Amino acid sequence: MIVIDSSAWLHYFLDDALADAFAVYAEGDEPILVPAVVIYEVYKTLRREVSQELADEAALHLSRLTVVPFDSDDALAAADTSLKHGLPFADSMIYSVAEAYEATLVTSDTHFAGLPGVEYIGPETTP
Repeated sequence: MIVIDSSAWLHYFLDDALADAFAVYAEGDEPILVPAVVIYEVYKTLRREVSQELADEAALHLSRLTVVPFDSDDALAAADTSLKHGLPFADSMIYSVAEAYEATLVTSDTHFAGLPGVEYIGPETTP
């Protein structure tokens, strides 16, 4: 089971230099969990920086996967995760979902690099 972070989805939907590295996960056979905040971040970024059409397509795609909602217990877990690892709000929400489901977090966000259970892919890690 995997969680694909917002940063990785953005590379994928923008079809940029790292898109192929993340397509392996996004199009693979492993079940994908989508923390609800990922839909927010991806939609907002694509709508602001690209187009309403691409933002809508991405949101629809993500909504068809297994979306993990966020409740008060999740908020407390995310707060503990933030304090433990020094992560910003949305990142702590995403990472705490990956931890709770014992899923690998796939990301290009350097905030997560080196944390347990993280598959970090950045420009420096791809050929």
